Amino acid sequence: LVILGIMVCLMNNAGGSAAFGRWAGEHIKSRVGAQLATILLGVLIFIDDYFNCLTVGTVMRPVTDKYKVSRAKLAYIIDATAAPVCIIVPISSWAAAVGSSLPDDCAIDGFSLFLKTIPFNLYAILTIVFMIILIGKNFDYGAMAKYHADLVGKKEETADGDEEIKIIGNGKVIDLILPIIVLIVLCISAMLYTGGILDGVGVA
Repeated sequence: LVILGIMVCLMNNAGGSAAFGRWAGEHIKSRVGAQLATILLGVLIFIDDYFNCLTVGTVMRPVTDKYKVSRAKLAYIIDATAAPVCIIVPISSWAAAVGSSLPDDCAIDGFSLFLKTIPFNLYAILTIVFMIILIGKNFDYGAMAKYHADLVGKKEETADGDEEIKIIGNGKVIDLILPIIVLIVLCISAMLYTGGILDGVGVA
């Protein structure tokens, strides 16, 4: 987690986050679009839920602030995307953790069992569907509605004691995308290697 946090700071200082923010500002034209872009980015970063939250939160916060999406709703969208996506993607850190929890004498290996449980993981599937409906209907409830009401009419949202992460640099979008792609490729390669693929063990 420390290394993942360092990687987020690296992408930020390299200008990748700023470049993505500029790109998003040019292509996202509405409050709904900003929220859907947050979900999309969360789905793309499926390796680990903590890394998902760190990256998506840092990158999308300036964009959602621009379109008056409260920090409470942004936090909900990020959190409700990260874990559900990771738990239904076979090459995430969650798949390895869940698969390794089975006893050694189990009749089926952990990875195969994980694959079979994906269609029945209703919490994850319905949470993602609920978020899309929530955003499509432009509906807020609970704390999200309260913070949105407080936000309307203000130029920007600030929180007491909140230390802002400054988005800096003159990088390009590739400075954000490339480290994530490298991370995904290396994670998958490491999973295959530790699973014994060089020794002839199959993927499943």
